[in-house]
Amino acid sequence: MVTIKSKTEIEYMREACRVTGETLKLLGSMLEPGITPLDLDKAAEKFIRSQGCTPSFKGYGGFPGSVCISLNDEVIHGIPDKRVLKEGDIVSFDVGACYKGYNGDAARTFGVGEISEEAQRLIDVTKASFFEGIKFAKDGYRISDISAEIQRVAEEAGYSVLREYCGHGIGRELHEDPEIPNYFEAGRRGIRIRPGMCLAIEPMVNMGAKEVFVGDNDWTVYTQDGKLAAHYENTVLVTNGEPQCLTLVD
Repeated sequence: MVTIKSKTEIEYMREACRVTGETLKLLGSMLEPGITPLDLDKAAEKFIRSQGCTPSFKGYGGFPGSVCISLNDEVIHGIPDKRVLKEGDIVSFDVGACYKGYNGDAARTFGVGEISEEAQRLIDVTKASFFEGIKFAKDGYRISDISAEIQRVAEEAGYSVLREYCGHGIGRELHEDPEIPNYFEAGRRGIRIRPGMCLAIEPMVNMGAKEVFVGDNDWTVYTQDGKLAAHYENTVLVTNGEPQCLTLVD
């Protein structure tokens, strides 16, 4: 069931989203060759708790970390570990913070030191697909309008989008209705978008083919062809006018 948030609920979500966005900024500032995902995860959890929130992801479905940290050909759900990051890697952070029972959710992909032009283009196009997609996160459009635009931007750049994983509604639950695919599916236009909806819109874009698989840890999703992947997400509030990205804190 899709929920329309009250003014009080939206204020709680604003705070959860502020902390989520600030956590991503912190992680981006710490990223350098030699650091490990486990170091970054510990710093993120400490910061989230210092802000009066709890990490939404820790323990969610049994996930062991506070942040999903995915490297290079890992698309999503990377478990923080002791691997040492090196120059040229790209790293996707997916973060959630919970405040008074309400969640924020956002993701970014960063480069470690100097990265290739191809990797930077993938990151840029993934971000652009989000901002083009949310032009349709307005009263009266349908979920499929967002999906189709994300797909268009990614595929016109020569990339592919995942089919198995998608964006979602968000609020008291980390994952609520509606599902928000990153591609248009004929015959599935989705519900109409209304003010008060909160949507976690998250393009997941592969440099190569769209096929993926889940690794041996039963969490991390990899590209089938071993090529790079990027992830960009914000929690978006639908208003009577332009959509608001609650997790953007720049």
